[in-house]
Amino acid sequence: MGAAMRRIQAGNALTAFGIGFTVPFLYIYVAQVRGLGSMAATSAFVAFALGALVALPFTGRAIDRRGPVPVVMGAAVAASVGALSLGLSTGIVPILLSALALGAGQAVMQPALATMIVWCSTPSTRTRAFAMQFFMQNLGLGIGGLVGGQIVDESRPASFTLLFGIEAVMFLVLAAVIATVRMPQVAGLKDAMPKKDGAQAGGGWKRMLQHKAMVQLCVLGFVLFFACYGQFESGLAAFGTEAAGITPSTLGFALAANTGAIVVAQFVVLRLVEKRRRTRVIALVGLIWTVAWVIAGFSGLGHGSAVMAAGAFVTTYALFGIGEAMLSPTLAPLVADLAPEGSVGQYNSAFALVKQMALALGPLGVPLGAGIPMLYIGVFVAVSLGIAWLALRLGGQLSPVQDNPSLSRVVAQGGPAVGAAPATAVAPEAAHV
Repeated sequence: MGAAMRRIQAGNALTAFGIGFTVPFLYIYVAQVRGLGSMAATSAFVAFALGALVALPFTGRAIDRRGPVPVVMGAAVAASVGALSLGLSTGIVPILLSALALGAGQAVMQPALATMIVWCSTPSTRTRAFAMQFFMQNLGLGIGGLVGGQIVDESRPASFTLLFGIEAVMFLVLAAVIATVRMPQVAGLKDAMPKKDGAQAGGGWKRMLQHKAMVQLCVLGFVLFFACYGQFESGLAAFGTEAAGITPSTLGFALAANTGAIVVAQFVVLRLVEKRRRTRVIALVGLIWTVAWVIAGFSGLGHGSAVMAAGAFVTTYALFGIGEAMLSPTLAPLVADLAPEGSVGQYNSAFALVKQMALALGPLGVPLGAGIPMLYIGVFVAVSLGIAWLALRLGGQLSPVQDNPSLSRVVAQGGPAVGAAPATAVAPEAAHV
């Protein structure tokens, strides 16, 4: 791992530490601490996602033309302002505006950082680079959530202000770290930018929408993010607090269990993923998450003790973590492998946009999770089964090289690319780094 990659990974971890302070507690903060109710909390989640939806369509071209470093730095400053103002806000309008800025900043950082990783890696190292990114992010999230859960006090709004303030500082730390990153072979990176001919200048989105494998991957990604992250931060938290009687500190421990599962499983899972078809790995994730939702349903039945309910809820988050560990070295490298020359930023931004669309709709699960909990569980058991089906369908659109990470390494080392699609088997940007 080179110096640039180390700094990128360190910045990711520090930022995640700040985010971990706030993610599990945003619903409680808006609905209970500020006394604005569940609908206001739902609106805050929607505003958070809306900021991303507004910003991301313009992000890909900016990354591919200007480079990811200035994009990350600008987004980090915007997110810092949003986080700090959110912690100081008491009314619904300031909270929504703050969430809008925070959501836009965080969302733009995702494809920019992913593009930095692509440019600083090769096809043979990219899978491990994204696995390490996810590992460091979740380590930061878990530690932040665990510490934050012990600090927050629903009777003291200032404790939440402190948490959002720490998050704001961490975003500024990210900007400072990224400012010191020197991307390798700058001339090569310039060559990797889109050509300014007619096809490149105006047809980025149209060309991508005609790419059947990428469209199917985006559909699958939407369902994945809707069933996990879209509920992880909103509906599942509402289900836990309202139906299962979970306390804020237990939410913190649940997030720590999620991180613990990732820490234990990440590199074991990586060995599995590197040698097997990516789409079958994703299908297995759908089955694991099906079990997780069933266990979550048990926590809300009310037939056991509070300890049993808390244990089931924590187990749910741990199973989600195992699935996430399987996805981290799978989805992002696949997006890079599908991207044509000069369009890694565009493809990363599109996939990030899909994620934010899922997050925008995810809070619609809050009323179900809080009011009709068993219907909520049933819906997401069905959605998780749908993930397995969609993943297997995607496999029919991919070449063997794209679907199997080990074959991808063979191609990167000069071996035969049997059945590979010439334009998309490996992200061409790797040739410039």
